[in-house]
Amino acid sequence: MDERLDFLFLTEEEAVQAGAKDMPRCIEVMDEMFSLLGQGDYLMGTPNQNAHGIKIYFPKETPFPNMPVKGPDRRFMALVAYLGGRFHVCGEKWYGSNIANRERGLPRSILTTLLNDPDTGAPIAFLSANALSSTRTGAIPAVGARYFAKNNTKVLSEIGAGVIGRACVAALMVVLKQVEEIRIYDINQDAAQKYCQELSETYGVRAVAVESVEAAVRGADVINVATAGAVSPEIQDEWLKEGVLLTLPASAALSLNTMKSARIVVDNWKMYEAYAQELRGLPGGYAANLSGICGYLMDLVEGGEIPQQDIVNLGDVIAGKQEGRRDDQERVIFIMDGMPIEDLAWGYTVYENAKEMGLGTKLNLWEKTR
Repeated sequence: MDERLDFLFLTEEEAVQAGAKDMPRCIEVMDEMFSLLGQGDYLMGTPNQNAHGIKIYFPKETPFPNMPVKGPDRRFMALVAYLGGRFHVCGEKWYGSNIANRERGLPRSILTTLLNDPDTGAPIAFLSANALSSTRTGAIPAVGARYFAKNNTKVLSEIGAGVIGRACVAALMVVLKQVEEIRIYDINQDAAQKYCQELSETYGVRAVAVESVEAAVRGADVINVATAGAVSPEIQDEWLKEGVLLTLPASAALSLNTMKSARIVVDNWKMYEAYAQELRGLPGGYAANLSGICGYLMDLVEGGEIPQQDIVNLGDVIAGKQEGRRDDQERVIFIMDGMPIEDLAWGYTVYENAKEMGLGTKLNLWEKTR
């Protein structure tokens, strides 16, 4: 019996070489992952099998000089899961994020993904996962747009032109074949202008940097929000046209009327129920204790403002259990908070590519068990 245990290590550069930034392929893999989600062939953390992950809640103050304290976008999380189908893999995404990293010349988030054999628990691969994660995050709005954007989408708007916003635009342009105009709003207007030049050259469409959220939103067919930080951009109801698709990998400030009058689609409502089990009873409701628009939606459901049975799961649509867009008049809001099964699906795909290409370093965990 061979007791030697090896696993593959991929640097960020090697993960990219193995296709971590291949957006069209990632969209297909995320579609497949959502189908498995809709069928129930997955597991996430805790006994309810749907937990997003385990997060370190940093204190506002501490008597210990080296203990980190709460700060803007300081998130350290372990996201664990099993994904079935052809993937048949367990694993974990480790998420470390601090907006102050930018002052140190580092990315806001530093991410890794670990893949494990689902029977033995042995590590299969350990990957640097920044490109992997940004690509899979960008792909999710595009998967939603496949099923909920109007066929004649002409105007795409992006609010927030950082790494994730750019990944979302790249993904949405894969599935929205008739876009003629891209609008970009970002607080850094110079960066937005340069980005628009890139978009015009890449896609041959009109790309314009606008000066306000309102200018981005009015008349747009698909709007994606991918801003970072504590303040969510406000989107007023009268700015949204009939038939709009609003995709939210980040938060937006929306009125009760906007939420109630739209069809609400989520990545996995059971995950939000898992959040509720953890956060129920804390002061301020879910919105005060869960970042993004997810907590706001949970408060509206718990308060009876939005019937839970009206919320659509994207996985159920892809698995054929619910219908996608019903007509060109309905407004659709797609809310997503990310899931570790996304990282497993894309991480496993990148790992398989790396093996075929001979990339990575084989590391030895042990020669013998004893």
